[in-house]
Amino acid sequence: MARYGAPYLHLHRADLLEVLVRALIARAPQAVRTSAKVTDYRLDGTGVVARLATGGEVTGDILIGADGIHSAVRAQMLGPDAPRFTGNVAWRLVVPAEGLRDLVPPSACIWAGPGRHAVTYYLRRGELVNFVGVVEQSSWQQESWTAEGDKTELAADFAGWHDTLQQIIARAGACHRRALFDRAPLARWSEGPVTLLGDACHPMLPFLAQGAVMAIEDAWVLSRCLAAQPQDAVVALQRYAILRQPRTARVQLGARANARHFHVRSKAGQLVKYGALWLGARVMPSKVHARQDWIYGCDVTAQNY
Repeated sequence: MARYGAPYLHLHRADLLEVLVRALIARAPQAVRTSAKVTDYRLDGTGVVARLATGGEVTGDILIGADGIHSAVRAQMLGPDAPRFTGNVAWRLVVPAEGLRDLVPPSACIWAGPGRHAVTYYLRRGELVNFVGVVEQSSWQQESWTAEGDKTELAADFAGWHDTLQQIIARAGACHRRALFDRAPLARWSEGPVTLLGDACHPMLPFLAQGAVMAIEDAWVLSRCLAAQPQDAVVALQRYAILRQPRTARVQLGARANARHFHVRSKAGQLVKYGALWLGARVMPSKVHARQDWIYGCDVTAQNY
């Protein structure tokens, strides 16, 4: 808070989405339509027509493809491609915090080890503990947020790790597992009145915890660019891409690099990497924190558009 002028908050994804949806509906009651998957689009000379899987169409001045890593909008704009499997698989689970508060650190904590790592933190005013465990694995590549995993396999993946993690895993009910994919930074985001946002143009690994953050920053910058160019949306979209591409590319590549930092296998490598961080945090904490200034010190609301 003192360094960046704002608190570091942990939010349940469902809670964040609920806040955003409520705010949108309050401003435009008809703005949200569910079960309306966009399959492709066409330009009609005055705007964009988005075609839906149901057979219907939606017309607008611009189209923002915020449709995720498998974006149909991006595929039409740039051609078919495939995300890169990173060789990492993520376990995700949430458990009640009761009985864990004396074990789980109050702040976000990274548990690093050979070929894998885990992250723990609290959600919903400390009522829940979130666990994410990432394991290097080449043979399982299912890309899904909802695929359930076998708890015995999760326990085996983290057998012998700290008792705190053992306690969390023991309390787990359903646990989910998914392969982690990303893409190299794109050279182009926009085509006339069509642009991309969030995972559709810069899907990234969770190792900097910036995926949703970058999408929210995108939305702010895009809205400011459109407000600054109300008579020329195409120019606004081009300006948006120019402003956002360097930052999101740096975060994408930084998240990739962190996988290597978290998964050091050799004892000597662990001593050098983690020992230096431990010592630096105690001897020169300001210098250690300064390494993150490019992420947390950037305030897109203060920039000129």
